[in-house]
Amino acid sequence: MNDTRGATAIEYAMIASLISITIVVAATTIGQTIKTYFEQMIVPFL
Repeated sequence: MNDTRGATAIEYAMIASLISITIVVAATTIGQTIKTYFEQMIVPFL
């Protein structure tokens, strides 16, 4: 009953997964914003 190593490992895994999901969402959003910016910059030259 006093051994909490498994619970601690699960908590760390949940924190790591939330951080990784946040990073993926942020990178995707930033990537789309940059893509749109460059597409708008190229259109006048086409």
